[in-house]
Amino acid sequence: MTIMYGISNCDTIKKAKKYLSDKNYDFTFHDYRKDGISIDLITEFAQHIDWQELVNKRGTTYRQLTDEQKQNLDKESALALLVAQPAMIKRPVLIHNGQYHLGFKAAQYDEIFA
Repeated sequence: MTIMYGISNCDTIKKAKKYLSDKNYDFTFHDYRKDGISIDLITEFAQHIDWQELVNKRGTTYRQLTDEQKQNLDKESALALLVAQPAMIKRPVLIHNGQYHLGFKAAQYDEIFA
């Protein structure tokens, strides 16, 4: 089973979904904004992917944090922020055959689905 997590209007998500669809891979898409997000889900991600990698530091949501928030970011505060601001989660998070993957590049997905 393959599940992709993200936000549907994200360009990277659109590319990843197109890749999977073009290759006829069966997957479920979980949109944080429509389907929700919980601390349990984010904690699960952080058990498989370094919490610092989950934080999208290039996005506008992260850049809008105060300097104090950025400087005091630790695992606990980061996970709470990711639940409150799901746009700050690096995308997509992909779970395929029990393995957790972050981001999208065609070559990366070629290896995952080989």
